[in-house]
Amino acid sequence: MEEKEIIIGSRGSDLALWQAHYLQDRLKEIGYNSVIKIIKTQGDKIQHLTFDKLEGKGFFTKEIEDQLLAKEIDVAVHSMKDLPTTNPPGLQISGTSYREDPTDTLLLLKETVDPNEVLKLKKGTIVGTSSARRKVQIKALNPNIEIKDIRGNVPTRINKLREGQFGAILLATAGIKRLKLDLSDLEVIQLHPREFVPAPAQGVLAYQTRNDDDRMKKIISKISDMDVARITNVERKVLNLFDGGCQLPLGVYCEKDQLGNYHTWAAMAKDVNSPLIKTRISHSTAAELAQAVFEDLTNKLT
Repeated sequence: MEEKEIIIGSRGSDLALWQAHYLQDRLKEIGYNSVIKIIKTQGDKIQHLTFDKLEGKGFFTKEIEDQLLAKEIDVAVHSMKDLPTTNPPGLQISGTSYREDPTDTLLLLKETVDPNEVLKLKKGTIVGTSSARRKVQIKALNPNIEIKDIRGNVPTRINKLREGQFGAILLATAGIKRLKLDLSDLEVIQLHPREFVPAPAQGVLAYQTRNDDDRMKKIISKISDMDVARITNVERKVLNLFDGGCQLPLGVYCEKDQLGNYHTWAAMAKDVNSPLIKTRISHSTAAELAQAVFEDLTNKLT
């Protein structure tokens, strides 16, 4: 008997569909056919509000998760950094993708570049970002800029920059690379993840299934990157310990070196108007590493 097609649930943006097609290709490689079902989320429908005005933590994921629980889809693919650290009852993350470049990228209009200023951002430049984490870190590096919220998918944000609504914008490098965007007309500055600390699990896709769907869990396990899962578990655990969502000004980045040691960098503020604090902690294993980062940040916040 021929197996039924796997139904993949995804948002409809260019980047979300890249992610869904990536999963579809991985499933095809191991012999499974699939179709993609586009699902609109609260974050897609409401474009006039900034992230902090949207209710809850899962505004890019809840509607997809609802369809997964209702068995309208078999697997959901998410940008892992958008996914709350606690799954709804009945759902789990069953696998992760490879990790694309985890860094953030600063894009500037060439006419606004000042090579003598920090990050080439001349005084008064309007920088577009809706991320509390990015706001805090970019202001810590260059306090002489102005921050303005920006919404829309990656190409839309870049078009707003080109139209002159902003002098610069901040984006995840992963999205730029995955969409193969031409940025030759812009000044491109890639920010080092140990200095400008990315969001937990930035650059990673999460594959979410139902707890009771053993068939789907087994299929996803065949295409999951376990090394990436261990690293992102550390990053997301720190976020979880702070009970944080996308609007917590927290960056966490973990690396595993050739000797098997884990190194974690974190940057955080109480809110967007508070000073930035940083920490770096290394352990020989991933066990208790997130707790150590959490405790060090907590001590520095008090």
